[in-house]
Amino acid sequence: MTHGPLMLDLESTVLTAEERELLLHPATGGVILFSRNYETPQQVRSLVRDIHDLRSPALLVSVDQEGGRVQRFREGFSRLPVAAKFGELHQSHPQKALDAAHHIGWLMAAELRAVGIDFSFAPVLDLQTGISQVIGDRAFSEDPLIVGKLAFSWAAGAREAGMPSVGKHFPGHGCVEADSHLDLPVDDRRFSEIWEQDLQPFRHMVDNHLEGLMPAHVVYPAVDDKPAGYSPFWIQDVLRQRMGFGGVVFSDDLSMVAADVAGTYPERAAAALKAGCDMILVCNNPEGAREVLESLDEYCDPVSQVRLARMHGKGQLSAKDVREDPRWLRAMEYLNMLEAEESLDLEL
Repeated sequence: MTHGPLMLDLESTVLTAEERELLLHPATGGVILFSRNYETPQQVRSLVRDIHDLRSPALLVSVDQEGGRVQRFREGFSRLPVAAKFGELHQSHPQKALDAAHHIGWLMAAELRAVGIDFSFAPVLDLQTGISQVIGDRAFSEDPLIVGKLAFSWAAGAREAGMPSVGKHFPGHGCVEADSHLDLPVDDRRFSEIWEQDLQPFRHMVDNHLEGLMPAHVVYPAVDDKPAGYSPFWIQDVLRQRMGFGGVVFSDDLSMVAADVAGTYPERAAAALKAGCDMILVCNNPEGAREVLESLDEYCDPVSQVRLARMHGKGQLSAKDVREDPRWLRAMEYLNMLEAEESLDLEL
C-alpha cells in the first residue's frame, strides 16, 4: 500500500475494530493524536505501535506538541514553554534564545520519537501581532527575522532527534482577529505587505529545507478569493514556484468552521487536494472522515506519496536514553530558567 491523502483521528486510547478498518483504507495516510488518546507514555507507545504495524509503509502518526496551551501529551512528558518565551529571551540574549530553542526542539522531538510519533505540527511561524488571540503567545515574536531564526533553531533541534517539522499557518495567521476554528478570518492586506512581513519566516524556513507546511484557513481577498488552504495561487504559484518549497503541504483541519466555504466534506477534500495539498486532515468528525474516504477511492498522486514518505521519523531513543543524553540536561536547564522566569543574566 502507499500513503493515502487523508489524516484522521481516533476516539480513545486504543484502536477499535471500526478504526482499524478505516486505517486500512487505501486513501488513509496518517493519524493525528489528541489529549483524549493519551494516558501514559507506555500506553501511547503501544497505540502508535499498533497503528504503525497495520500496514506497510506505515501510516504517519502526528500530534500537536508546540508547548504552552498546545501540548497534547503532558503527564510523563516535559512541559514545554510557549514560543513567546524564546522571543522574550532573544530581546536581551539572542544566542541563549537560539540555543534554548535548539535544545528544547530536540527535547520535544526526542520524547515523541521515544514513543514512536513521526512528527509534531510545529513550529508556529506566524507573527505575534497582538491581533490574533488564537495565535497569541504561540508565536515566537512580532519580528519576522527573529521568528525565522528561532524557528530554524527549533526545527534543527527536532531534526537532530530524527523528527521532521511542519511550519504553520502559511502565509500567516497573525494579522486576523477571528479564530478559524469558529469563523472565516479575512486579511485585507496587499500581497507585497504579506510577502515582506508574514512570509519572511516561511521563506527562511523553506530556504533551509523545512519538511512540511500547513496553510491557514484565512482569506486574503486582495490576493485571492479562496482561503489559502483551498488556493492554487497560494500553494502552487507562491509556495511551490516562487518560494521553491518541495516538502509536504498538510491542510488544516477540514472540520473547522472556516473550511465550510468549500461545501461538503468530500467537496472540501477535493478543493484542498486540487489546490495542491498533499495530505488533508479531518478531525473530530468520524462521519465526515468516512465520507472523504469513500470519495477518494480512486485517488492517486505519486508525487505526493514520495513527499509523504519523507515525513517518517528516523531513529528512536528509549525514554532512558533520552534522559541520559547530555542534551537532555541542557534542555532541562533552559526549561527551568524559562519556567521560573529567572534573570536572563543567568550563565548557563
